[in-house]
Amino acid sequence: MPMGLQEKLKELEDELHRTQKNKATEFHIGILKSKIAQIRRQLLSPRKGGASAGGFDVKKTGNATVALIGLPSVGKSTLLTKLTGAKSEIAAYEFTTLTCIPGILDYKGAKIQVLDLPGIIEGAKDGRGKGREVIAVARGADLVVIILDAASPVQFEVIMRELHGFGIRLNQKPPNIGMQKRMRGGVTVQSTIPLKQINERQVIGILGQYSIYNGDIVIRENIDIDTFIDFVEGNRVYIPSVVVINKIDTVSNLEEKMFPPNSLFISAENNIGIEKLRNAIYRTINGQEGNNSRGRL
Repeated sequence: MPMGLQEKLKELEDELHRTQKNKATEFHIGILKSKIAQIRRQLLSPRKGGASAGGFDVKKTGNATVALIGLPSVGKSTLLTKLTGAKSEIAAYEFTTLTCIPGILDYKGAKIQVLDLPGIIEGAKDGRGKGREVIAVARGADLVVIILDAASPVQFEVIMRELHGFGIRLNQKPPNIGMQKRMRGGVTVQSTIPLKQINERQVIGILGQYSIYNGDIVIRENIDIDTFIDFVEGNRVYIPSVVVINKIDTVSNLEEKMFPPNSLFISAENNIGIEKLRNAIYRTINGQEGNNSRGRL
């Protein structure tokens, strides 16, 4: 029986995990990573009917769109209500929200659409649960608000893995690389600065996995293998984000250092920190915080 995509993916990821990183294996690692990226793209390509089926087809309105992303039961629905006044079903069990619930945040003259999405779970990037639909909506947002439970700092790494596996790059800029394809002559690789994390042989090997055998590559920053694969894949999205730590009133001796720097600490239930969050959303979309905002407002 032919091996399915999931089985191929697991086999390649297991091989990558087993491979020691050194000079002798760096080329092989690049090939493995490019094969993994291609399989992930196939797994996450839209199904028949589109990713918007089943309650996820929400028309964009307002000046910008914000996606609320988090694991189940972190308080996204309560937060949507406090930010916008929109009603999203709230209950003390997981997966209360099963579709995309929109609301409008009217702030400083801007109308910002806020989307409450179902909680994502580990394996969303591989199609588990409604992960494909949820993260597909997030890919089209102007800002991602990551919501974590104050009692569980590990949630951040889970969410980042899932978003990264779906081609979302938070608070990053697209790689500064140029490529001009040609009909013949092979691949030439030039860089404007010394490259320390990738070399010409790896670049040519990765391009070969995408059937690119002729062209001129100019690399203008010190990228690594993963960043170059992102460039070749060409389907990554680069979105600013805000990290919110919710339910701070339920945790005694909260250790802020366990969470990402510049996180906002709130309690949606008790209306703590909501105004600061509104302002952070506005400022980030407006390009006043960070270097990767789109300046939409």
